[in-house]
Amino acid sequence: MDEIFDDIERWRQLGQRVAIARVVDIEGSGPRDPGAAMAVNSGGEVAGSVSGGCVEGAVVGEALELLEGRRSAGITSFGYSDDEAFAVGLTCGGTIHLFIEELDW
Repeated sequence: MDEIFDDIERWRQLGQRVAIARVVDIEGSGPRDPGAAMAVNSGGEVAGSVSGGCVEGAVVGEALELLEGRRSAGITSFGYSDDEAFAVGLTCGGTIHLFIEELDW
């Protein structure tokens, strides 16, 4: 999370809403270890990474849905079990579980 603090602080000073996605668990092979984090502001700007690029676009979409009130905070998983994994780019053979929530200033 250290690498995203400066961006989060800048967005806070600008009054933007921010969602944080954190890797909380992996099953099998995963692109990033638990603790990896990504922040998304209400304008769609991104800081950090939860997957080294393979599912970032899908995670940004989930974070924006949260900030728009179209989903609740909670666990989102991306896995290699079917075609959906290839659709979002997760080809490492495992499943990653993310907790996505809005920051409460």
